[in-house]
Amino acid sequence: MAATSRKLEITVISAENLQLDRKPIKKNASATVRAENDGQFRTTDMDTEGGAYPKWNEKLVLDLPMQARSLTVEVQCKTSYGVRTIGTAKIPVSDFVGGFVPEGYLHFLSYRLRNHRGERNGIVNISVRMKVPELKACATTSSLSSMGFPMGDSVATGIPVWCGAYPKSY
Repeated sequence: MAATSRKLEITVISAENLQLDRKPIKKNASATVRAENDGQFRTTDMDTEGGAYPKWNEKLVLDLPMQARSLTVEVQCKTSYGVRTIGTAKIPVSDFVGGFVPEGYLHFLSYRLRNHRGERNGIVNISVRMKVPELKACATTSSLSSMGFPMGDSVATGIPVWCGAYPKSY
């Protein structure tokens, strides 16, 4: 049975130079992360002291559908008029999945935020890691006696070596 999603561990670290109506925000910023075409989302706690440079350093775990091509990080600010969106960054999944790095590799990434008019409005800093399922042990202590060769009170287990890895000497 094939998996339909995978676990994604996102740490929303901080943001820089956030503005609302071209003025630096004073406080109450939070960030929301959601997967493409999925109703699931996670939100950080509100930073009440960072102003235009909030720091969250908060780890969020999200199920990322296998067919998802992007994530969205949205930074909001709570004002007297309600919660307003400061900026949004659309992050391609290909930036942290696939390629030449191991599956559980920790990526540190920074993305430009864009406001509702498409103008630059700050930067968000995140780290992303695909959660790798833990492998189960292949042998238990009770099955050790059936593996390898008895050597007194212990068992010696051989590891196959491929002979084609070494050049032949004639």
